[in-house]
Amino acid sequence: MTEPHLIAQAAAPDTTQPVATASPSYYERHVFFCLNDRPSGEACCARFNAQAAFDHCKKLVKSAGLAGPGKVRVNKAGCLDRCAAGPVLVVYPEAVWYSYLDLADIDEIVASHLQQGTVVQRLLTPPHVGR
Repeated sequence: MTEPHLIAQAAAPDTTQPVATASPSYYERHVFFCLNDRPSGEACCARFNAQAAFDHCKKLVKSAGLAGPGKVRVNKAGCLDRCAAGPVLVVYPEAVWYSYLDLADIDEIVASHLQQGTVVQRLLTPPHVGR
C-alpha cells in the first residue's frame, strides 16, 4: 500500500495540455477481458471460456515480447456491461471492443491489433449491444 505522504507528494497530471501532447501512458495498449460470472444463470462472459481466452492472450503477448511497460498489459476485469455481445474484451487507448468465439480469434487480435496496430473488423462488438 502506498504511504499517504507519498501520495501527497505525487504531481497531479497537467490537464491543461491536449491529450496528444500529454505524457505517454505507462502501457501502449491495455487489454481488459471480462471474466464476470453470474450465478443467477444470466448471460455472462465466464460461461463462454473467457478465462481460457484471457490465459491464452497473456501467454501470446508474453511469448511475442509485447508484455511490459511501454508495451501491452493484459488484465482481468469484472463485468464490462456488454453481456449480450459476450465474451468481450476491450483494447485501450483506442477503446476497441471485440467479441470473440475461440482462441483463434484471440490469436488474430494479438497478431493484428496488438502487434501491427490493425483493428480486426470482423470481431468488432456492435456499438449498440450492451447488457
